[in-house]
Amino acid sequence: MTRRLRFLILLSIFLHACAPASSTPPTVAPPPTATLTPSPLPPTAEPAQTAIVAPPLPTISRVLIVTFDGLRPDAIAAAEMTNVMSLMQTGAYTLKAQTIMPSLTLPAHSSMVLGTCPAKHIVRWNEYVPENGYALGTDIFDLAHTFGLRTVLVSGKEKLRHLTEPGSTDFFGFVDINDKIKDITSLESMAYSQVREGFGLMLMHFPDGDLAGHEYGWMSRQQLRAYKNDDDSFGLLLEVMKSSNMYDGTLIIITSDHGGHDTTHGSNLPEDMTIPWILNGPRVVPGELQTQVYIMDTAATVAYALGLPLQPEWDGVPIYEAFGMPVDVVQKSGCPGLTP
Repeated sequence: MTRRLRFLILLSIFLHACAPASSTPPTVAPPPTATLTPSPLPPTAEPAQTAIVAPPLPTISRVLIVTFDGLRPDAIAAAEMTNVMSLMQTGAYTLKAQTIMPSLTLPAHSSMVLGTCPAKHIVRWNEYVPENGYALGTDIFDLAHTFGLRTVLVSGKEKLRHLTEPGSTDFFGFVDINDKIKDITSLESMAYSQVREGFGLMLMHFPDGDLAGHEYGWMSRQQLRAYKNDDDSFGLLLEVMKSSNMYDGTLIIITSDHGGHDTTHGSNLPEDMTIPWILNGPRVVPGELQTQVYIMDTAATVAYALGLPLQPEWDGVPIYEAFGMPVDVVQKSGCPGLTP
């Protein structure tokens, strides 16, 4: 039994030695996971900068100056001058403009179109005196006519002929109730006809408010009615301009030569010296003006608007604020001896 056991042990050892070695399958490492990094997006192209081109400024083809003789600023609303009020509300304006001394029709209109104080233009008389000649200096009609613009002066008083030499106006016409001549046309019809012919510069003078003021008093019921009638005529003039395709390119200046008190004027009282000054038309920025305006500034403003040269002897300056430029901080003094 012992031999048999020894034999079995040896056989077991032999079989174990001859058996093939069991192999553990190799551990296969998983392939590395690829980390995908997204490609950077191409930079977003900025939109091309579009150049901002400012629209061209509206063209001022012509200027119409309308003067209501003797018009105090407070008479505009009192007389219900609706056409004047409409242009004032949509235009640049001041009800504190100042005229000159003497505050009379002919000297004041002379300062208006010549841009100077009476000491320079020398017109201190207030009647039609042919031998006195014409106001001295270069007036706005001289300039406009020289540069090829058609110039028109329609007046309710013959004495406004003294404003400029006949050669500087392509048309001068008047209807004066004081000249004792029976006129074949009305002042308004004359103005409408001239508008239809076309103009570069036109001054339209309405006399009736002043005439009524001298007869019935300033701010009287009769004077206010006269201003209302003149405003109606002015409205018809605007309609003629519109129907003639002339309104859109026209700069309109509405003003006066002086105010008045009782049945007179000519003094340095505020009632005589204070006048309205209204601008309406292309390039005008609406609103109440902060710049102190003087009657002499009218000529310079007309020249600026029409691109005409400003004259070195002028006492007036363009009212740039009306065209959207900064308010002039320099205090203007007007004519010597006057304060606003």
